[in-house]
Formats: sequence, C-alpha cells, structure tokens
Amino acid sequence: MYLFSVNATAKKTQGEFTEGEQAPFIVYIDFKDMFGAEKLAQLFVMAEGFKDVTIIKRKLIDNAQIPNNPALAKDPQIIEALAKGYCVQAFSAH
Repeated sequence: MYLFSVNATAKKTQGEFTEGEQAPFIVYIDFKDMFGAEKLAQLFVMAEGFKDVTIIKRKLIDNAQIPNNPALAKDPQIIEALAKGYCVQAFSAH
C-alpha cells in the first residue's frame, strides 16, 4: 500500500474549501505499482473536485506488516483502503 501526501486546489467552493484554496490530502492506495498508485491518487483527488494535484511525499507500507502493527491495523483509513482499494482524506486548513 502506498501513502501519498498531496496538495490540490479546489475547483469550486465546497465543504470547508473555497474556490482556489489549496487543500492538503493523504491518499491511501492499495496497489502494487508505485507509478500506477500515484496516478490513481491524482485521479481520486480530482474526482473530489480538485485540480493541480501535486504529490509531495510518497511512502510504501508493506501489507504483510499491517496485522503486526496495532496502530496500522486499527487505522480506519488503512482499513478502508484495504477493503475498497483506496481512501482519500482531506485536511482542513482552518
């Protein structure tokens, strides 16, 4: 599984974000290939109504180690990513 720290710009005002505002995300992608996972992360953020998606950091988590690490095994975003293949988490800048 890959974790990506991402910045993106809101295309329109929605939720806590106003049009043109930069928003930080963490995107969890359960995919074996880093290049493919990176592209999926960008597409999922764009599907949430954001543009200019920039990946800031990348991290690989070995899926085999998740059950052995209680913090990872109980993390709701990791559980969701394992169940459906991805999870997008936005953070409020406020």
